[in-house]
Amino acid sequence: MKVRQDAWSEENDLLLAETVLRHVREGSTQLNAFEEVGDKLNRTSAACGFRWNAVVRHQYEKALQLAKKQRKQRQRMLGKDQGGKKKLLYSPPVPTVDDLEALTASTSLELGSMELETFDSLETLDTHVTSPEEDELANYQTEEPQTNIEVEKTPVYSGVSYNQASTLNFDAVLSYLQNFRSAPIQLEILKSENERLKREMATIKSRNKELEEKLHQIENNSEMMQEDYETLMKIMNRARKLVVLEEDERPTKFKMDRNGNLEKVAE
Repeated sequence: MKVRQDAWSEENDLLLAETVLRHVREGSTQLNAFEEVGDKLNRTSAACGFRWNAVVRHQYEKALQLAKKQRKQRQRMLGKDQGGKKKLLYSPPVPTVDDLEALTASTSLELGSMELETFDSLETLDTHVTSPEEDELANYQTEEPQTNIEVEKTPVYSGVSYNQASTLNFDAVLSYLQNFRSAPIQLEILKSENERLKREMATIKSRNKELEEKLHQIENNSEMMQEDYETLMKIMNRARKLVVLEEDERPTKFKMDRNGNLEKVAE
């Protein structure tokens, strides 16, 4: 079976797993780990991230959870806030001015060599391809050998010469390299931020639903309490009226003491 040259080996997967776990354990980010592995294996950080999420992570899920616990314990021991900015363990090498100038010079040489090859191919094609007028002149010379006819061939130029090779702008090359390196990282950051916002939105929706249910329940309880209060007030008013009526209907009794004074008899 033919094996692809860019296939992942077990050593590559092991290096990827060890690097990611080390970054997570020491408070760095997985994106920073992907950059480090990508530079070591000559791959892009996006390819390393895809390999981690698709294959390697499932084999090291328990180790990843343990690394996250160790990171929390480490942060607590150091007295750091868990919500703070994570430190990056790996800084990718930044191309120097000499490297960019060498890249610009090599690119210009490659463009010049390509244009020279194009020019040579056009001249070769011109020597082998003749026009219909030249064919007629050749036939005429073969038919009448005594007549000397000289045909001056007009050289064909391609319009693109080595002296007119365009040179790349240094700032454009630097900007292109920076954008090319940061594009996968920015994409991963945006994806992570999008997932985080989705989770927060789902949590807020769930909390909002719970609060709406509680509010509805409180409104129902308030209505029931209002009805019970009105019923209780009606009962109290009726009882008060009955007591007043009984006091009005009950006759007052008096008795006379030895001195002839009247005293109210308590019932």
